[in-house]
Amino acid sequence: MTRQIANKTVKVNGIDIFYREAGDRSNPALLLLHGFPSSSVLFKSLMTALSDKYYLVAPDYPGFGFSEFPDQDRFDYTFDNIAAHMDGFTDAINLTSFTIYLHDYGCPIGLRICVNRPDKMERIIVQNGNAYEEGIGPQWDEIKAYWEHPTPEGKVKNYAFLSEDGVKTQYFAGTPDDHVANISPESWRLEWELMQRPGNMDMQYVLNCDFPSNFAMFPVFQEYFRQYQPPALVIWGKNEIYFSVEEAHCYQRDLPDVEVHLLDGGHMLLETHFDEVYTLIRDFLK
Repeated sequence: MTRQIANKTVKVNGIDIFYREAGDRSNPALLLLHGFPSSSVLFKSLMTALSDKYYLVAPDYPGFGFSEFPDQDRFDYTFDNIAAHMDGFTDAINLTSFTIYLHDYGCPIGLRICVNRPDKMERIIVQNGNAYEEGIGPQWDEIKAYWEHPTPEGKVKNYAFLSEDGVKTQYFAGTPDDHVANISPESWRLEWELMQRPGNMDMQYVLNCDFPSNFAMFPVFQEYFRQYQPPALVIWGKNEIYFSVEEAHCYQRDLPDVEVHLLDGGHMLLETHFDEVYTLIRDFLK
């Protein structure tokens, strides 16, 4: 048995997709899907910890992490298209059956795969992932108004999340003082460094403006839950500032057997509350 993580690249529809891989392929598989503005680096500790009994794969989306960053004139940066490429990624590495981990952007991306390929899904793990309207609280009012009626002034204001402070906030907002020391500075600094590549912030902005397409998919995601009843684990930070904590229990409407756990943290629980998240996942997978 080895806990070594391998760093690989595979072509999906002509795009180089970087991914991390750990564990024995003969073991049950987990597909780990990251959020904004992160990458597969988010999952390194979890991959090492679980690789004794599981096979884990964590890809970077096009334009994120170390995957290829194609120009917008040859790649459509939408959630539909990224989901299609992640679905193609599972075929490219012959991943036929797996548990899927959904965080932030990874939730609507991964749930599109669930809807299109339900035969591949064994279990679902949601960590601060949005699939219900209750998650879109009043903190979204301003940006929703901009999406509906874009203005130059609104663009300047809403572009502010694409900044060093905006990236750092993903990690520190809602994190209790006694857990701040758990946040590795290289995590958010790497994300900020990669976002500063020429054209990347514009790409991130375009993708963010496609976020309303996920709202339209909520009924489809919920119907998938009701029809297929995948075993599910929901983990949420009580102090989450992006997706309201009220959403965590919404999954129980359509998945009556779901496990829901609220932790005293914010958005990046794998970084700040690793031991608790690891234990919950390990027990759920057993």
